[in-house]
Amino acid sequence: MSAIPSVNLADFISGDESRKQKFIEEIGNAFENIGFVALSGHFLSEKLIEDLYREIKDFFNLPQEVKDQYEIEGLGGQRGYTSFGKEHAKGKKEGDLKEFWHFGQYVTDNPTLEAEYPKNLHVKELKNFDQVGKETYKMLEKTAQYVLRALAIHLNLEESYFDEFIKNGNSILRPIHYPPITQEPKNAVRAAAHGDINLITLLMGAHGKGLQVKNHNGDWVDAIARPDELMINVGDMLSRLTNNKLKSTIHQVVNPPRELWGTSRYSVPFFMHPISEMPLNCLENCVDENNPKQYEDITAGEYLHERLIELGLIKA
Repeated sequence: MSAIPSVNLADFISGDESRKQKFIEEIGNAFENIGFVALSGHFLSEKLIEDLYREIKDFFNLPQEVKDQYEIEGLGGQRGYTSFGKEHAKGKKEGDLKEFWHFGQYVTDNPTLEAEYPKNLHVKELKNFDQVGKETYKMLEKTAQYVLRALAIHLNLEESYFDEFIKNGNSILRPIHYPPITQEPKNAVRAAAHGDINLITLLMGAHGKGLQVKNHNGDWVDAIARPDELMINVGDMLSRLTNNKLKSTIHQVVNPPRELWGTSRYSVPFFMHPISEMPLNCLENCVDENNPKQYEDITAGEYLHERLIELGLIKA
């Protein structure tokens, strides 16, 4: 597959069975063949998107010493600010050319999880930052829930299979700032080639060149969404659960051509994580003689911990 397919979530929630089935087939095929899809019909309004970009630009424009107050030791970057160059891709020594912020879950009806997850940080310099972040988080989580319902049907599971695992899940909204490049980067890119850890990722801001996806022939394909689209991809947890039926695809954010080095890039991925108890054991209906079981049994929480150590975000 040499291009990223487009789908419309409105088909799935239309109440029209043939449109619903069309969406399930389209997204299922895309995730089996390239692991990425561009999705319109999501729950983000134009105003909310505008508000979010204004707030995150205002945050990253704050003085460095102000931003540094929100980088909390010992949290592994789970909430608040992570400064430039801290995170690196698995197997890479060079840090990515980015800084970012993390909004986490807003737990309801579960005191145990509320105590387990770190609290979201309050940015006192920007009065609307927290609320706009929370609203964006909720709308992306709602969009992701419907995408996973479609995938459950595609996998011959109950439509609601994922619902109990993603309610109060350990999902993360990550506004990223890739600052202007001021000198020749030594082996570093804005985001080195990697696969995502989680179930699925919903990406805002893939509207210009930069994001590239490696297809199954090993070729890099530009992933560019229309202004009304989110880019959605399969994460390693979902790939593992489906015994690689749904493909987690390696992707990267390359540096712009030299004439655009002076510009910032902003993107906002939402990493849909389940609760840590979710079993990622390969689904029985994804294992057969032609595709034997490829992974050991593990929970989402155990797998996440392993991967955060590999990324250098927490110590072993």
